[in-house]
Amino acid sequence: MAWRRHIPALASAVAGIRQASDAWDAVSDSFCDTDGWPVDEHGYEDGKVKRDAEAWRHVEVFLDHGPEVLAGVRATAQGADYVEGPISEDLRSLRGIDRTLEHAGQLQREWDQILVLMDASMPGSRKLYEGKAKEDRNADGWHYADELAIRGPALVRAADFLAGRPDTQQSAHTERARVALARSASGLRGALPASPPAPPAPNAPVPGRSR
Repeated sequence: MAWRRHIPALASAVAGIRQASDAWDAVSDSFCDTDGWPVDEHGYEDGKVKRDAEAWRHVEVFLDHGPEVLAGVRATAQGADYVEGPISEDLRSLRGIDRTLEHAGQLQREWDQILVLMDASMPGSRKLYEGKAKEDRNADGWHYADELAIRGPALVRAADFLAGRPDTQQSAHTERARVALARSASGLRGALPASPPAPPAPNAPVPGRSR
């Protein structure tokens, strides 16, 4: 259950994405007219850039910790947990989170490749282009941040529930095994074991064969 130590980081990342989104929603209308069109395009774009950068920082936390927690949840959850119980809905909500994490991971890998290309190009080019490239990455990553803000809480809740269940669950398994063993023993009590078959007589002919 080593994946349990990653749960607080994911919970913090979910809160961070939501905070970035809420902070932008609180001021975005001030940059627009009554029809929703930006009247202060510079302020509007700066606000989105800030939101996307903050959200992507928390997406990176999901990329670092999310796959291990997701694997731990799926390995620990039982079939009945998907049908009923306090986390059944959360477990069903995780079906699309693999794709979100994979796409966000691909975006991060592409970013790493861009940095390599910048470092390999003419000296000074990274200073000129890194900022704009980072803004583009963060803007593309906002979609995944938004999805993680929706599905991430389900992962945190399911992981938190399952992480606190192993001891009692193991006790239940042990008790069921003990009861089953007791029933099996009582059913056999008083019965004599079957006698083993008698060995064949020495030099007895094998039926159906002739010498």
